[in-house]
Amino acid sequence: MARLDSDFCGIRSPNPFWLASAPPTDKAYNVERAFEAGWGGVVWKTLAEAGPPVVNVSGPRYGALLAVDRSLIGFNNIELITDRELESNLAEIAAVKRRWPDRAVLVSVMVPCREESWKAILPRVEDTGCDGIELNFGCPHGMSERGMGSAVGQVPEYIQMVTGWCKRYTRLPVIVKLTPNVTDIRFPARAAKAGGADAVSLINTVNSIMGVDPDTLRMSPDVGGKGTHGGYCGPAVRPIALHMVAEIARDPETAGLPICGIGGIGSWRDALEFIALGAGSVQVCTAAMVFGFKIVQEMVSGLAAYLDAKGLASVEALRGRALASVTEWRYLDLNRISKAVIHQDLCIQCGRCHIACEDTAHQAITAQRDGRRYFEVKEEECVGCNLCVNVCPVPGCITLRELAPGEIDRRTGQAVSGTALDWTQHPNNPLRSGA
Repeated sequence: MARLDSDFCGIRSPNPFWLASAPPTDKAYNVERAFEAGWGGVVWKTLAEAGPPVVNVSGPRYGALLAVDRSLIGFNNIELITDRELESNLAEIAAVKRRWPDRAVLVSVMVPCREESWKAILPRVEDTGCDGIELNFGCPHGMSERGMGSAVGQVPEYIQMVTGWCKRYTRLPVIVKLTPNVTDIRFPARAAKAGGADAVSLINTVNSIMGVDPDTLRMSPDVGGKGTHGGYCGPAVRPIALHMVAEIARDPETAGLPICGIGGIGSWRDALEFIALGAGSVQVCTAAMVFGFKIVQEMVSGLAAYLDAKGLASVEALRGRALASVTEWRYLDLNRISKAVIHQDLCIQCGRCHIACEDTAHQAITAQRDGRRYFEVKEEECVGCNLCVNVCPVPGCITLRELAPGEIDRRTGQAVSGTALDWTQHPNNPLRSGA
């Protein structure tokens, strides 16, 4: 069988599935249950410096975006970092690590942007015997208003400065957790590397407001009539996270920087995508909160079965395999022509493809044949946009067929060229070479 054991910037664990810094990792009881279920590691919920405890709201801390069947699309939270005393957390971290020496135990830390604050807390965290430090530069609510979290993560100069302090005051691997609430994720990642970070983890949550209650006309959820922006996570943010992971993995300036992928991971299939785009390990939160800790068992068995089926000996053998397929739009092949095909043996005659194409696309799907309801593609109008494939409720009923070189495109009347042409060489591009 394929090996799932992980060595992420020197942090070893029996599998690459870790629980993210969040409510599921707030105390020893939860972490012990997670390890019993099979998780390879955890990132302990973010610690603060000694002093007055953080106060969380009592009332709605979470909001959700649900599909019509009440399955979770997205999740929002306004919960702050741990509201438990530093000493209690440190004692529990040490005890858990002693009992589970083979599991990765990392600690998330957030303190004010002062060198003395980091100098004070890091040795105390290191004394627990934990395996690494994760710098919380991503939290978008509550703590950011106090000059921490994403208030640091949105300023590359701060990231580099604080990371440098942390590398000075701890011997442990330092992982910088990045916020997605930036224009270009590459700049924070470059700053983390310049500061000496051993790795980055991403994404933290996306700044968001979940909605407005139509009866009260207050934002939802609200706490005593008022609400605030929170952190958005869950399946809906996975495409954002995948994009940002790939951007860092293929950026020459961050080449070789280990990446821990986070954002909407709920299955081995989701984790596979992050690893194939360059992540060496992954973190999970929302899915565990919705379905419980035992979901890791399907993740472990599913990923192992996939690696075996592909003839890959380890997770490391999968890492980055998809990166070569990621490029800029201008390098896409403009001579490739595809047409939709409706497989009539699977069609249930619902008409969704016709309505979508007729109203919002290219009027390329007929609705009748010989006076009866019948849906088929008019190739002379189809541009291969894939809209019909996405709205069809039957898997595999509609697919795209790529025209072979020399085949006539009925839409243009031209033969398909077998030579790839990207936008940099397109006749309509005024900036093309030699123009």
